[in-house]
Amino acid sequence: MPTVSMTVNGKKVSGEVEGRILLVQFLRENLRLTGTHVGCDTSQCGACVVHVNGDSMKSCTLLAVQAEGAEVTTIEGLADGDTLHPMQEAFRDNHGLQCGFCTPGMVMSAVDLVKKNPKASEHEIREWLEGNICRCTGYHNIVKSIQQAQQTM
Repeated sequence: MPTVSMTVNGKKVSGEVEGRILLVQFLRENLRLTGTHVGCDTSQCGACVVHVNGDSMKSCTLLAVQAEGAEVTTIEGLADGDTLHPMQEAFRDNHGLQCGFCTPGMVMSAVDLVKKNPKASEHEIREWLEGNICRCTGYHNIVKSIQQAQQTM
């Protein structure tokens, strides 16, 4: 079996994986980073979004071996110890979550959006989040959360 090596949340990691193992499976099963969720297995819901080399990606669309040498950040890597990332704080403050299943992917997508477009309009935020599904329909508070985080990031 091939060995894959990458940096995840600032730590060098490696592991043997079958060539067909997805990055989301490697993160959850090999590294026990279960904050990245598997929602649909078809790249439709966005629950599995992580950052790969600084860009948000659905980790169910990438083989683990394709992330060889990459810098990967998961939801667990956003906070600084006990201090939440500003986006995480904004989601908490604005109740930008309901059941919480979509939240890790939403937060990771939102952080990338604000990095790339710090003054995104409400329309641009909603457009950016089209690849992330909230089955609880909490979009209004998710958008409010992102707008608040734009002020502090």
